[in-house]
Amino acid sequence: MENFLFELYERDLLKFKEEISSFKNEDHIWEVKPGVTNSAGNLALHLLGNLNHFIGAQVANTGYIRQRDLEFAPESRVSQEMLIAEIEKAITVVTLALKGLSQEELNKLYPLEMFGKHSTQYYLIFFHSHLTYHLGQINYLRRILEG
Repeated sequence: MENFLFELYERDLLKFKEEISSFKNEDHIWEVKPGVTNSAGNLALHLLGNLNHFIGAQVANTGYIRQRDLEFAPESRVSQEMLIAEIEKAITVVTLALKGLSQEELNKLYPLEMFGKHSTQYYLIFFHSHLTYHLGQINYLRRILEG
């Protein structure tokens, strides 16, 4: 199972980096259209917070402390270059964490209880679904804003 999770996360984290890198107009990263709540930039910050907290801090013991409110705050706007650098750091943290997990560790209870007591493997699959959900939103926003 280790390679399965590692491969999925690696593929989609690289796609995450590609999506943010593909914005031709940096201002579009932080733009929203009517009826849309979050910008691609805020979704990117949210994914970074989620990955660094739930995989970095909880699985790899990085010590990361999440500030979830800032992920959606207008004042959290950073440059495209900074977002890409943070995505690259997250790729390193997540892939190293997953590459080192044994099947025994995957079967252990995840350290936080969010939706009941489940294995680390269960929550890693859940977090991957969360990543791809928001990755699709980022892709769609980029295509709408940049034509």
